[in-house]
Amino acid sequence: METKLRNLKVVDLFSGCGGLSLGIQNAGFDVVAGFDNWKLAIGLYQQNFKHPAFLVDLGNLQGEFDIIQRFNPDIIAGGPPCQDFSVAGKRDESLGRGDLTISFTEIITAIKPRFFIMENVDRFVKSTKYQEARKLFKSANYGLSEKIIDASLCGVPQSRKRFFCIGELEGEDKKIEPYLENNLASHSMTVRQYFNSIGKALNIEHYYRHPRSYKRRGVFSIDEPSPTVRGVNRPVPKTYKPHPGDAALISSNVRPLTTIERSYIQTFPDNFVFHGSKTDVEQLIGNAVPVKLAEYVASCLAQYIAECEVKVLNKNSKLEQMSRDCVQLLLIKV
Repeated sequence: METKLRNLKVVDLFSGCGGLSLGIQNAGFDVVAGFDNWKLAIGLYQQNFKHPAFLVDLGNLQGEFDIIQRFNPDIIAGGPPCQDFSVAGKRDESLGRGDLTISFTEIITAIKPRFFIMENVDRFVKSTKYQEARKLFKSANYGLSEKIIDASLCGVPQSRKRFFCIGELEGEDKKIEPYLENNLASHSMTVRQYFNSIGKALNIEHYYRHPRSYKRRGVFSIDEPSPTVRGVNRPVPKTYKPHPGDAALISSNVRPLTTIERSYIQTFPDNFVFHGSKTDVEQLIGNAVPVKLAEYVASCLAQYIAECEVKVLNKNSKLEQMSRDCVQLLLIKV
């Protein structure tokens, strides 16, 4: 299976610094190119991968997709910007970034790869943009498998729920959903468990994560999954008032996680290069698809592809045997 997966070429659209690419690559696929419109993200991507990355405005290709088509991708993956749909954003589809969902869809339906993987926030599935995209996918004869996945059940120490749609050209709807469901862990991964697994020590029992509003708690235990890693990372404000849900009282032993610790919670490896201003790097980390989540989804797709190939081989073997039996009968009659 490894060799066959290596022959399946993947391009990553809206690649950011490469969380989705790295996870797909770790699952055994051949990622051949990344595309994004943020210069810093592309610079980091180029430092972390051997294949090329391109600074491209994917929302302004105007039907000219040669820069992507020339890679002859078997799979197109991507997470169109989610700010218009996110709980952390304005949740206003009229802001324009949701149009990039349609741009992504138009690229898929024009190039028609064998599969595509689309990632977004969990609320995305209810958006009008996704419903519009879904109709375009169906018109292009894609079977769609759709699933909201909790990253903490995929080896990520983070309660991050994300929507995935996997499309298969001329496939059946829901066909890959059992693979996405059946391979989930039975228990969520905690921060402590993950750091132990990678040989890192946090040296704290509790940490601060700035809430969107003071109606939400801000202090968490390392014996639970982290909340969603966002693109902001603020110090404990002097005005912070204890929340009844806090895992501990604010003290000198409670601090925000560092930038590198947050990259670990996004399951980036030790050797992944980050550079730039703290603000930019925090944004890149927060925007990324957790590597282990991407790897989980890609591994489920790999399992589906492998089983389909086995079925085809078995079917062909049976047909060959039937053909030989028919020839043998004819010879006997003669």
